[in-house]
Amino acid sequence: MSDSNDTPIVRLENVNKYFGSLHVLQDVDLAVQPGEVIVIIGASGSGKSTLIRCVNGLERFEGGRIEVDGHELRPHGGGRSALQTIRTEVGMVFQQFNLFPHRKVLDNITLAPMKVRGWSRKQATEAAERLLDRVGIADQAHKYPTQLSGGQQQRVAIARALAMEPRVMLFDEPTSALDPEMIGEVLDVMRELAREGMTMLVVTHEMGFAREVAHRAIYIHGGQIVEEGKPEAVFDNPQNERTQAFLSRVLKH
Repeated sequence: MSDSNDTPIVRLENVNKYFGSLHVLQDVDLAVQPGEVIVIIGASGSGKSTLIRCVNGLERFEGGRIEVDGHELRPHGGGRSALQTIRTEVGMVFQQFNLFPHRKVLDNITLAPMKVRGWSRKQATEAAERLLDRVGIADQAHKYPTQLSGGQQQRVAIARALAMEPRVMLFDEPTSALDPEMIGEVLDVMRELAREGMTMLVVTHEMGFAREVAHRAIYIHGGQIVEEGKPEAVFDNPQNERTQAFLSRVLKH
C-alpha cells in the first residue's frame, strides 16, 4: 500500500442514499489510498453493497460527493462524463457471476476491452489468455460458463473485470453463492491481487480472509460506518457495542 500522504484514489464525502423513504447510506465518509485493501462487514441490509455500488455509479446517491481517481460523481446522477471514465477504471465482481451464458469464456472477457477500449481482437484475446492463466483456469477458455463450476465462473468474472485494466476493484460478497469447497480458490485469487497492490473494496462474510488481507476493516450498521480500523483491532477489540454484537454472532459459527 502507498503511504498515507498520497491522494486517496477513492473518496466519499457525506454520501447519502435513499430507497424511497429508507435512508440506506447516512453521511458516509471514506478515503481509500492507492493499493489499500478495505474489507466492509456488517449484517444483511446494512448498506454494504449499496456503498460500493455507488462508487462505480451503479447506484445514484442523493447527497454528498464521490471521487474516483480524480473523477467526481455528483448526486442524482450528476457527472455523466466522469461516470463513463469511472466505469472503465473500476472493476466489479458480483455475488452472481453475471457472465453471458451464450458466449464462451474467452468471449466473455474480450468483449468489453474491444468495445470500450477499442482493442483489436488479437490484443484482447492475448490479454484474456494471460488473465485466465493468472486466475488458474487457462484450460477453460473455450468452454461456456455453464460447463464450469461456480468457483471457476467467479474466477472468469474476476478475469473479465481485470481485462479493463482497472485502478480499483470492487467485490460484492464474491463467495456467497459458492459451495464451501470452491470458496478457497476464489479467495486465493483475491489474495494474489492484494499482494500485487491492487486497490480493493471487498464486501464479505469471510472473516478469516478479512483479517489476513485487509489493511482496514469497516463495520457498517444502519447505513453508517460505526467502526473502522486495522483488522486485528476491529475483530479482537471492537469498541462499538453494535460491532461487538455482530462479531459475537458471526465469529462463533
